[in-house]
Amino acid sequence: MEYPYHLTKLANGVRLASVEMPYMKSVSVGLWAAIGGRHETAQHSGISHFIEHLLFKGTKRRSAKKITESVEGLGGYLNAFTTEDHTCYYAKAAAQHLPQLCDVLCDMYLDSQFAPAEIEREREVIREEILMYRDHPAQHAQELLTSTMWPGHPLGRALTGTVESIARLKRPELLGFQQRHYNGATTIVTIAGPVDHNRAVSTIAPLLARLPRGRSPRFVRSRPEHGTARVSLATQETEQTHLAMGFHAFGRADERRFALKLLSVILGENMSSRLFQKLRERHGFCYSVQSGMVTLADTGAIHISAGLDAANLEKAVRMILRELQSICDKAPGRAELKKAQDYTIGQTFMGLESTSNQIMWMGESILAYNRVLCPMETERKLLAVTPADIQRVACHCLHRSRLAVAVVGPVKGEEKIRGWLA
Repeated sequence: MEYPYHLTKLANGVRLASVEMPYMKSVSVGLWAAIGGRHETAQHSGISHFIEHLLFKGTKRRSAKKITESVEGLGGYLNAFTTEDHTCYYAKAAAQHLPQLCDVLCDMYLDSQFAPAEIEREREVIREEILMYRDHPAQHAQELLTSTMWPGHPLGRALTGTVESIARLKRPELLGFQQRHYNGATTIVTIAGPVDHNRAVSTIAPLLARLPRGRSPRFVRSRPEHGTARVSLATQETEQTHLAMGFHAFGRADERRFALKLLSVILGENMSSRLFQKLRERHGFCYSVQSGMVTLADTGAIHISAGLDAANLEKAVRMILRELQSICDKAPGRAELKKAQDYTIGQTFMGLESTSNQIMWMGESILAYNRVLCPMETERKLLAVTPADIQRVACHCLHRSRLAVAVVGPVKGEEKIRGWLA
């Protein structure tokens, strides 16, 4: 299905994208800042995420409680998230409430107060969030994998920052960072629902008119070193051992990303995938095993994770590595590839039936490519992938020199784990 996407650049550089979905009863709005964890210094690690929290803590016109009541009182919801390269604030409600949603989001974006008492209160909230993730073995394994894949680089740091870095951040630093980086050049608005583009522009333009033009932030490019496999181990007394494996891959502009996505699906993105069938269904080693991929401007990764009994860790690692080697040695059959293509395309188009997913599709497209990708174009690219393409990407990415492994659980001996990877 072709969607009628429209993209307009406002006078101050803000990019506004919308898609009209006349058959929907709801409207979703996303307000994006192209600033995230990779734009931070080590001294200011976690500042983007801290600011995300503070934008919910009160403006000149609304208290923290009033912000949430202004949306929840309509039967809607309001939330936000921070990633390596952007921060997104989003809301959804019945379509007639579009002006209210836009007003609340833009009020937060432009006029948050950063009250000293709220900063101190939220500092404690984020500290507890950091400790919560540390006590969650699967999350801890993912953060450990990230730091192992990109050691000493902003991409290797936790998006929340550390307890120490959050404790250091002062109000002038928080306010200054937000004022420097929340500007016209970094700001994107996405709207999906029964709203035509002219109405979207006329609603948003006056609300963001005083946002300064500004410029986009720079970031340190990723130059991962490939040599031997890297291992990180956090020994903890947990019921399960959590395994995370990652390989450096491609950035967003690389056409091989379509083959990489299909490779990930074949390996572990659903219940009929190779790893799920082998590790869980055939051997019963784990309840959960999955793969996934991430692409950024200059780099990317394909990753695999599983939770299992420590006694089965070595067998699972060796089995995963054999499965990865098998797809390097022999291209998948056409039937297996078609199944992965149909699954990926089906998931994409079913997701786009939701206004919430549409604003994410538009925002992520503009951040990555400065345009809204057509889903049909993505479908064509996926259908053009051949079994040989999958094999080439597998041979390139799934090399042991690109491998990083993180383990959290009642396990000792990094060298022992390293020996399994030889």
